[in-house]
Amino acid sequence: MSALRIYYDKQVLPDGAIVEMVIWQLPKPEAKRSHGLKYRLFYGKAGVRIIGYDNERGKGDHPHYGANEESYTFESVEKLIADFSSDVKESRGET
Repeated sequence: MSALRIYYDKQVLPDGAIVEMVIWQLPKPEAKRSHGLKYRLFYGKAGVRIIGYDNERGKGDHPHYGANEESYTFESVEKLIADFSSDVKESRGET
């Protein structure tokens, strides 16, 4: 059994920036994905990632702010989306 996509949303903003969120349910939890989810949340423009949240295999949960990575404590899908959305709004000067 492969991962099942449980959430998808993509927006192209008026300035051409893209906000895309994809979350998959894994068939079983993994060492660095004990919550059983795989995700990729992206905000960028002109092919450049400005903010990204992901949990690629072996690295665990972490956000990217430009070229910088930080640690992230996953609590829930709702909080993940809220944290990412808040970072995008702040980056865009909308807060």
